[in-house]
Amino acid sequence: MARPLPVPYDDFVRHQHSMTVPISASLLAIQAAGGSVAQMVFMYGAIFAIFYFVLIRPQQQQRKKHEETLRGIKRGDRIVTSGGIIGEVVHIREVATGEGATARPMEDEITIKSAESRLVVERGKIARIVGGSSAPTKE
Repeated sequence: MARPLPVPYDDFVRHQHSMTVPISASLLAIQAAGGSVAQMVFMYGAIFAIFYFVLIRPQQQQRKKHEETLRGIKRGDRIVTSGGIIGEVVHIREVATGEGATARPMEDEITIKSAESRLVVERGKIARIVGGSSAPTKE
């Protein structure tokens, strides 16, 4: 049986560094078009800034506001769970944490009354407050 021909060194090197070729090619294309690497970095930075201020930051603020609202839940508030169950808060049992353990307020157990049933849900699974003293007011 014939042995395969040895691969020339240049082909071997090209094959090993094939992952860097697209990046190098794009940099060369930008430089050939009259642009510079600094312009490319500025462009990517601008795109990241737009994504940050349009998507990421508002989402973080909304999550923080929701968590503050959930921490303010009191007995008598009407809530809606993430599963769609509507009920009235009857009891709040905070999860005990030992020394050195981090407090996890979103794992507190909240007992709600829905129709003739009582359910226990985690504080973090409450979607919104629809009535009661902690309900957000519309202006």
